[in-house]
Amino acid sequence: MRTSQASPSVLTTRQSSSAAGQSDGVDVRLSGVTKRYGAAVAVDNLDLDIEHGEFLSLLGPSGCGKTTTLKLIAGFEHPSEGRILIGGRPAEGLPPHKRDVNTVFQHYALFPHLSVLDNVAYGLKQRGVKKAARRHQAAEALELVGLGDRARGRPADLSGGQQQRVALARALVLRPRVLLLDEPLGALDLKLREHMQIELKRIHAEVGLTFVFVTHDQGEALSMSDRIAVMNDGRIEQLATPQQVYDAPKSRFVASFIGDMNQLRADLHGGTASLLDGALHAPIASTVDTPGVGQRDVLIGVRPADVSVRGIDEAEAHGRIETAMLTGHKVQLVIALRDGQRVVAQQDRYRAATDTAHLRAGEHVVLDLAPNSVLLLGAADSDLKEKPDA
Repeated sequence: MRTSQASPSVLTTRQSSSAAGQSDGVDVRLSGVTKRYGAAVAVDNLDLDIEHGEFLSLLGPSGCGKTTTLKLIAGFEHPSEGRILIGGRPAEGLPPHKRDVNTVFQHYALFPHLSVLDNVAYGLKQRGVKKAARRHQAAEALELVGLGDRARGRPADLSGGQQQRVALARALVLRPRVLLLDEPLGALDLKLREHMQIELKRIHAEVGLTFVFVTHDQGEALSMSDRIAVMNDGRIEQLATPQQVYDAPKSRFVASFIGDMNQLRADLHGGTASLLDGALHAPIASTVDTPGVGQRDVLIGVRPADVSVRGIDEAEAHGRIETAMLTGHKVQLVIALRDGQRVVAQQDRYRAATDTAHLRAGEHVVLDLAPNSVLLLGAADSDLKEKPDA
């Protein structure tokens, strides 16, 4: 347990911590980690290296094992099998307070009878840091999260977003090697969540600590992460950058779970997908892990933003617009194809206002698929896990 009376800035990047731990720059290593609850397997033979200073998100639907993985790192749960190293040191048997990590939860657990400053300084007090030093460090942490002027107030005087920032400051002031964030934005409304995403990225850049962020919200993970571990059934389906996960999913689950995706039956002709008896076709840009796919009745994926439409006479049309909806800065069109399939097209509002202003429900249209946008997802009759409602 650290009991130094010095007053190092919470803004200081912990370069020395990395040097004191693993030489390969890995702050957390999970090797063959499995967690069972009776016959149920929550985490299944998981291997994961979390690099020093990165912002890693554990993303997936409810029950995928992401929160259990976080609890295993934090020490709130213990693995049934496998090893966990934090800073190169075995973590087995260590209680949470003996691990060089700190956790921010969705529920802030602030002390209502203490001032904001004393809430932030509480952990330092427990470590025996003298009053002047801990108040100085707590004040620095509050400045970091933009609440320096609220130090004397009480938690009840703050909004939900401000209380979450106090909880973040309370965790950061202890200067852990790794900061664990368990769906910390889940209780906030949309505007506050978007603001806190920006704040978390700023704070991460300033302090240089390793952040491990658990979420079921793909927008949060895509906007903030250096890398995303997409989890399903206790395993990591893909570990990659946000752009790689979005543009080049490695499994049908990832393709279905990340972003909106049209899934359409088609035939293959060489490297080209063909729909509507060849009236609509596009080259395959990427293929997920789909062994044994034939040439007929395959499933392709294309994102709504990669589908453009234009009006045309009924005789030449690919389909007909069923609905047209304005969703903020986007216009969403649902199109019924003449073979009975449905396609969603999404265009920015400015383009829709200029290029397709005349299109309404009932209009006949042709579709164009953007270059390098079509994914081969596999055989159309194979099992596909639908994206959960979350």
